[in-house]
Amino acid sequence: MSTSRTRDLPAGLEGVRRRFERWRRTHRTHSRIPGSLWAAAVRAAGTHGIHRTSRALRLDYYSLKERVEQQSTAAPDPAERAVAATFLELAPPTDHGSAAVAAGPCECTLELEDAGGAKMRVHLKGMATPDLAALSRSFWNPAS
Repeated sequence: MSTSRTRDLPAGLEGVRRRFERWRRTHRTHSRIPGSLWAAAVRAAGTHGIHRTSRALRLDYYSLKERVEQQSTAAPDPAERAVAATFLELAPPTDHGSAAVAAGPCECTLELEDAGGAKMRVHLKGMATPDLAALSRSFWNPAS
């Protein structure tokens, strides 16, 4: 890949491309690609798309697509299930079980973290609250 084209790659994809090139320099042509490199390629394809990743890494499109599909249909391992997001509903305090206590100015902090380690922290003060569902969706799915 020419120098001008590698400048157009995102940093994450460029790092994986360099790993593949380093491996190719030290192994014979038609050697099996190690599982760790395939795993990196599958992760990159999840972020940057199969076509772009296969071209940048000089991989067969259909081989990469098959591995991406296998990974997406595989059952999550126990470690991933333990990190799954949870939902906690907080009910407003009540006065002797009758009606809800009048709400005054409230304050809370919302922290989100994805599997890649990206974090977002939102501190809310007062009565006006943004659309937290839309904010969360934009964090979890930045491409949409």
